[in-house]
Amino acid sequence: MNIKLVIDYGVIGLLAVMSVIALAVAIERIRFYKEVNPNDYSAIQLYEVALTKHLHIIATIGSNAPYVGLLGTVMGIMYTFVSLGENSTGGNIPEIMTGLALALKATAAGLLAAIPAMVIYNFLHRKVTELMLIKEAMCEREKL
Repeated sequence: MNIKLVIDYGVIGLLAVMSVIALAVAIERIRFYKEVNPNDYSAIQLYEVALTKHLHIIATIGSNAPYVGLLGTVMGIMYTFVSLGENSTGGNIPEIMTGLALALKATAAGLLAAIPAMVIYNFLHRKVTELMLIKEAMCEREKL
């Protein structure tokens, strides 16, 4: 098995898919928040369930993307050690640099997937809080 291909297409490909999923969920949630009517929900708990639907996906991607990147980093370092071990004269410099570059590329890809996902999650979580406060205020006004 070629570790370079696993890192490029496996790890980085998985991170790309994770990013696309997080973005798709974020777009769906933003559209939902623009159109949601708090009066359509008889109970505040049902409203909260509707608002928080799928947010866990973005949070999971944001919190796990660095670990997927770390997996690619470890694989890149392993590739470097294998190339050093196969050459008794101290290693092939281009192979060593390739392994290190793969490791750094995987790290960067993990961070590029995680950071936007966490920013989006925090933005959406704040929006849920605002919408919930509005609904709670409406419920309190109805009690008066």
